[in-house]
Amino acid sequence: MRPALSDYQHLASGKVRELYRVDAGHLLFVASDRISAYDHILDSEIPDKGRILTAMSVFFFGHLDAPNHLAGPPDDERIPAEALGRALVVEQLEMLPVEAVARGYLTGSGLIDYQKTGGLCGIELPEGLVEASKFAEPIFTPASKAEFGQHDENISFDDVVELVGAARADQLRERTLQIYRQGAEHALAKGIILADTKFEFGVDRNGELNLADEVFTPDSSRYWRADEYTEGVVQKSFDKQFVRNWLTSPESGWDRDGDQSPPPLPTEIVMATRARYIEAYERISGLRFDDWIGASA
Repeated sequence: MRPALSDYQHLASGKVRELYRVDAGHLLFVASDRISAYDHILDSEIPDKGRILTAMSVFFFGHLDAPNHLAGPPDDERIPAEALGRALVVEQLEMLPVEAVARGYLTGSGLIDYQKTGGLCGIELPEGLVEASKFAEPIFTPASKAEFGQHDENISFDDVVELVGAARADQLRERTLQIYRQGAEHALAKGIILADTKFEFGVDRNGELNLADEVFTPDSSRYWRADEYTEGVVQKSFDKQFVRNWLTSPESGWDRDGDQSPPPLPTEIVMATRARYIEAYERISGLRFDDWIGASA
C-alpha cells in the first residue's frame, strides 16, 4: 500500500515544487501545476504542468551522461498515489548556492547585460550581437540564488570561485557546458533549438557533484523552433516565455513596475501554454504524454 503525502514531513514550498522528507537520506519532490513569472506565482495554473515537468526531467536524467539525484523510478512505491506522475524520490544533497546557467544564444537577461556592458558575467562578447544571436561556443553564465520575490543576479566566474572554491567552480562550469551541449544536440536533432537553460547541482555524501531538481524542462529552458529561427527577432517558444510575453503585452493591462500582482491568464493562454509544453516534451522525447503516469487525455 502506498503512503499518503500526509505521512511525510513537509519541508518547503518553492515556486513550483513541494518538498517532503521520505527518510534520513531521501526527499520527495512534488511538482505542482503552478507557474511563476517575473518573481510572481500566478493565480492561474497550467493543467498537467507538474506531470510534464516531471516527465521531461525523467527523460533527460536517463539520457544524459551525468550523475543525478534520482533515487527511484517515477512509479516508486514510496510515491503517494495522489502524486504519481508528478513526484520523484531523490537523494538528499548539499545544494550549491549557484544557478548554473548555460547559454548558446543571446536573449533575455543576457541580452540586457550585453547591451549595457558589451559582455555577460565577466565574459567579453563580440560587438554587433542582437536578439537571438548564436554564440560561437556555449558560455557559462552563473547567477546567484535569490529568495523568492527577488531577482536572481548574474555573477562572474570569480564570484562562483568565492562561493564554492576554485576546484568545484571549474567542475561546475565544465559539467554545466557538457550537459548543455548534449541536451542541445539532442533537441536540435528533433527540430528544436535549446537556446539556454539553468541547472541546480548538489554534492552527495561521497563528495560527488550531482545534477538535481529539474533538467531541460520548459520552465528552466528556452526552446525555439529550429525551422523558424531568425536572428534579430524574438523567437516563437515552447516555454513559459509565451506567458511572460502575454503579461507584458497591452492586452494584459499589467503594470510590471507597479505594486499590483499579475492578472489571471485567459483560458486561451492557459491552454496554449499547456499545448506548447506537451509539444516540447513529445517532440524531444519521442514519447506520448498521454502514456505518462497519471496524465489526463
